[in-house]
Amino acid sequence: MIEDNIEQLRQSISFALEDDNDSAITRVIDGIGIAELANLLESLPSHQRDLIWPLIDPILLGGVLLETGDEVRDTKLKELDADEITAIIETLPDVDDQADLLLSLPTEKIASILFTLDTLRRERLESVLAYSEDTAGGLMNLDQVTIRADVTLDVVLRYLRMRGDIPDQTNQLFVVDRHDHYLGALYLADLLTNELDALVQNIMRTDIDAMYAHISDAEVAREFEIYDLISAPVVDEQHKLIGRITIDDVVDVIREEGEHSIMSMAGLSEDDDMFAPVIISAKRRGIWLGINLLTAFLAAAVIGFFENILEQVVALAILITIVPSMGGIAGSQTLTLVIRGLALGQLGSSNYRSLIKKEILVGILNGLVWAFVVAAFSIVWFENFIIGAVIGFALVINLVAGAFAGVLIPLTLRQLNIDPAIAGGVVLTTVTDVIGIVAFLGLATLVLS
Repeated sequence: MIEDNIEQLRQSISFALEDDNDSAITRVIDGIGIAELANLLESLPSHQRDLIWPLIDPILLGGVLLETGDEVRDTKLKELDADEITAIIETLPDVDDQADLLLSLPTEKIASILFTLDTLRRERLESVLAYSEDTAGGLMNLDQVTIRADVTLDVVLRYLRMRGDIPDQTNQLFVVDRHDHYLGALYLADLLTNELDALVQNIMRTDIDAMYAHISDAEVAREFEIYDLISAPVVDEQHKLIGRITIDDVVDVIREEGEHSIMSMAGLSEDDDMFAPVIISAKRRGIWLGINLLTAFLAAAVIGFFENILEQVVALAILITIVPSMGGIAGSQTLTLVIRGLALGQLGSSNYRSLIKKEILVGILNGLVWAFVVAAFSIVWFENFIIGAVIGFALVINLVAGAFAGVLIPLTLRQLNIDPAIAGGVVLTTVTDVIGIVAFLGLATLVLS
């Protein structure tokens, strides 16, 4: 449904651009939301984006920039001067969104923009900018509603009426002491369903843990998932309440992690612009093509050691790709499972040995089954029992090696602070190719020479 809408919008925009009809373009973009507008911009070539950008309602520009990928956003921000960026920031109601936009700018530009803001807004922004953007502190907003524990529910209700409104995604009020230390939370449902003369301290929930500002955004997302949270308090090292995180920000984190997992399989970033200049795209992809070429040369060099046996037995040259490819597939299955476990915090030092044992057993079982199939096929094809036995045994070895490597490689890369989602596949392919070739041709050399 969304894809169909975006396609219709692209077609409408294309027709309007062909006719050089700004009014038609304005009518199209005025009728869609911020997220759809951002998606539309990302799906258009850069020259069309430049034509559409001036026609977007200035009130929406900040939200549109936040919804686009980093590369598209950075490119557009480079084209704007400090005054234009300041005006866009002032249209964003949430401090965390303002901070996200500022962090896309060079350091010197951030400083100059902060200098133009009033004292209160600058201090609020600086309190969020003090934390890394991939932490709870970087995700939090400063619009939390706080109350005291020693007041009645009637007082709380009168206080809320006096405020006039409450922030979006508010399902609980945070209870603090006079020094702003977090004590617990009062759900709005409890506020509305209890006697008005009841004290907050008797109704509030004390089992709702706050999140420390320094924890990672991935951990925040897991907490929201496990406990079905809509919002959560954020505290500093002294347990003072400094902000809150809402579900809409967590959804963005989950989406980014999903995109990262998909794009990293190809050695790309989730923020890469689909319509980036040819030179930039070629450079990014060329790096990984070069790395893959080195691994291919390594595999070729290993094959070179067995040149004599390949010349003697042509069947080996025909069958040589089977063992490395089967080991690579088996290893990739395990690798994907392990990377997911690491991302969800399900795999660590306490249980990785159990996983290795399990995956090795899976590799042995699958190896025996498919070794029998491949061996039988090879015997029928080449009428040579020895060749069938060699490839079958080599297949078992490589499937077990692939399973073992699929667990060990991402764990090792994680210890080295290297993203296993990006580098794991390349390393695994190299390992399974080399082991598969050595196992197959090495056994053939021993048996057939």
